[in-house]
Amino acid sequence: MTQPQAAFVLLMPFLLTYALFLVYPFFRGIWISLHDWNLMAVAFNPDAKEFVGLRNYERVMWGRGITWGAFAAPVLQLAGLAGIVTAIFLRRMGWVNRVTAIALGIAAILFIVLPGFHPGEGGRWYDRRFWPTVGNTLVFVGFTVPGVTIIAVLLAAALNRETKAMTVFRTLFFLSQILSVTVVTLIWQIMFSPRQGLIANITEAFGGSPIVWLTNENFAMAAIVITTIWWSLGIAMILFLAGLQDISRDLYEAAALDNATGARAFWYITLPNLKRTITLVIVLQVILQFQVFGQAHLMTQGGPNDTTQVLVRYIYQTAFRDSELGRASAMAVFLFVIMGAFAVLQFVLGREDAK
Repeated sequence: MTQPQAAFVLLMPFLLTYALFLVYPFFRGIWISLHDWNLMAVAFNPDAKEFVGLRNYERVMWGRGITWGAFAAPVLQLAGLAGIVTAIFLRRMGWVNRVTAIALGIAAILFIVLPGFHPGEGGRWYDRRFWPTVGNTLVFVGFTVPGVTIIAVLLAAALNRETKAMTVFRTLFFLSQILSVTVVTLIWQIMFSPRQGLIANITEAFGGSPIVWLTNENFAMAAIVITTIWWSLGIAMILFLAGLQDISRDLYEAAALDNATGARAFWYITLPNLKRTITLVIVLQVILQFQVFGQAHLMTQGGPNDTTQVLVRYIYQTAFRDSELGRASAMAVFLFVIMGAFAVLQFVLGREDAK
């Protein structure tokens, strides 16, 4: 047996498993999204489905009398404008190449254009809950990913010392990562309790009134974001610690000769040398956090008034509660497109770092 043949034989178990559990379900999901597919009806009668083409996508993403407005979704559209300014700034400073700046600019333009579509006078969305749910998911990702990244890199920098105490602290900060979502949400439901929670006790100790976090429309999403950041810090911190240990100590010693220590050394030496790790953590966190389900499902059940309803939970409800598997599959394909867009962005950034 030749070497290529041996390699193919050794790869076959993985390739078959990959095709069976990932490739086939992916294309099967696209096929289902093109049908009016009632889960219970098709379970008893395989012929109880109807090919409807792109109608499910239209029902999910479009409506009647849709127009575009420059201030239809001001928060997201202002975030898009900030993204364009950031892309221009990064390019002018020479921190990214032209391809990366263009990719970031296109993403920012999408944040301006897509949220601008809305029903005009007498119009309506066919699915009134879909786009608000997408908006909730974007808000969740927009707060969680920077939160995890910034706190993890600061923790890693603080714990990047080879002492027994630092080893203990690293273990303590990583412990949350090994907990299941059920345990994590239970812990934080108690923490956020307005009667017996630690946060309420601290608030009362300073003379304030406890906040009803999980049933207040203004604070419910914040509670889920805080919970998720606490839960997700471990892996990000470990990745940053690995990146920090690859930075030569000679750089810090040379910088110290020019009085570049502390915050200045962190800004001019640590962060530039962590660029690849930061990119990796951000992309991994974006892909992970777009799939948020358990926190919203267990802590708030998507409430109050759908303010914490996220895309994966809505897909789950549409498929298994409402038995509309075709429409749920169309939403899942939409989520896959978002994931694919960030994977392409990772490829572009990775290609820049490889140069």
